Amino acid sequence: MSSLHNLKPDRVIKAFERAGWKIRKQTGTSHVKLTKEGNPYILSIPVHKGKPIKQGLLRDQIKKAGLTVEEFLRLYR
Repeated sequence: MSSLHNLKPDRVIKAFERAGWKIRKQTGTSHVKLTKEGNPYILSIPVHKGKPIKQGLLRDQIKKAGLTVEEFLRLYR
């Protein structure tokens, strides 16, 4: 199974954008919120300089986005 450790927040956001999500709000430099028409969830991605996104949080966001881990990783590359 593919790994979700040490993924960079800016690339994670780009991957969700490739899946059709749009940046709706950025709270300072700490979190980016993404929405997608037809999906009731709001994805909140923490952006802290030099820190990767934790695996549990990322898995939850991927699930809310309606993607599998493998689909997400293809978009991340």
